[in-house]
Amino acid sequence: MEFDTLCLHANGDKRNGYGAIATPIYQSATFVHESVEEVSEYSYSRLSNPTRARLEKTVASLENGTAAFAFSSGMAAISAVMKLFSASDHIIASDDLYGGSLRLFRNVNMAEGMTFDFVNTADIKAVESLIGEHTKAIYAETPSNPLMHVSDIAALAELAHRYGLLLIVDNTFLTPYYQNPLDLGADIVIHSGTKYLGGHNDTLAGFAVVKSSELAERIAYVYKTIGAALSPFDCFLIERGIKTLPLRMDKISTNARTVARWLRCRKEVKKIYYIGFEDHKGYSISQKQSRGFGGMISFEVESRELAENILANVKIIQYAESLGGVDSLITYPMRQTHADVPEKERLERGINDRFLRLSIGIENEKDLIEDLRQAFEQ
Repeated sequence: MEFDTLCLHANGDKRNGYGAIATPIYQSATFVHESVEEVSEYSYSRLSNPTRARLEKTVASLENGTAAFAFSSGMAAISAVMKLFSASDHIIASDDLYGGSLRLFRNVNMAEGMTFDFVNTADIKAVESLIGEHTKAIYAETPSNPLMHVSDIAALAELAHRYGLLLIVDNTFLTPYYQNPLDLGADIVIHSGTKYLGGHNDTLAGFAVVKSSELAERIAYVYKTIGAALSPFDCFLIERGIKTLPLRMDKISTNARTVARWLRCRKEVKKIYYIGFEDHKGYSISQKQSRGFGGMISFEVESRELAENILANVKIIQYAESLGGVDSLITYPMRQTHADVPEKERLERGINDRFLRLSIGIENEKDLIEDLRQAFEQ
């Protein structure tokens, strides 16, 4: 099946009791066993649930994985994956990450005894230089949030496996529609399903998708033990969102390209971070490993006053955290997504009081540009 068909029919299960086209919401905490000898396929919804099972089968199919696990948030998915490691284990991670991931690694996992080195994972030699006897994994976000670094997934996979390490890739920004890290050699793929997979800013979700049966067994054990499983109703919402993923991503990507080009022509914009520009450092890698550029744009304007003026005066684009929905959103990373990153570190990376991040939605591109124009000129 082609990808857009898989989004609707990947789970292949039409036996849902009454022939319902939409997946029924099995809003039940527990399930009756047939007999003492015959245990039902489902017993308790923390362990498994029919609605969630259908969603997980769909996501696993889209990422060409062995199994997928649906969590209550993207951070819950990352937290569960980190439980694969022990105190004294060493992880090499992208230095440009979502602030919540950095907070987890530094304030929770490091407190438990794990160690981390943060590096631009687009620099393979720099990553290799950090590998030691306790290194267990490489964790990459590509494109990264919010500076849009592009890491070569196949090269990272070759490096990781040469040293017996796992490669974990956060694929939230491009989704399986545009990029499949498992096909490029990654072992685990992370998604914040809250973003493009759900696509409507109406529910939280996270996914871990694995390549091997051995990893599936290990994560399944963590999954049932920690209990951060996605609820049946939220599974229904995410599955419904996935049905339109290709349509939304095509529109979002087209809009983003147009908006990025417009921003680049504004004299007030001093830097722009968009992976679809041919002069982006990671453009050739994107062309090799991805099928599209997605909807994320970051940019730096000439002054803090202008940045705050834009945030205060956009009307169609909304000033809010998160990304990946049908509504265009603008974010101020220094105060929102990366507020917990130490100021010195933020500034060294360029995440300053003039830096903004755009998540482009499905509105008409002319309206988005006009909204930005009037906000720039207020």
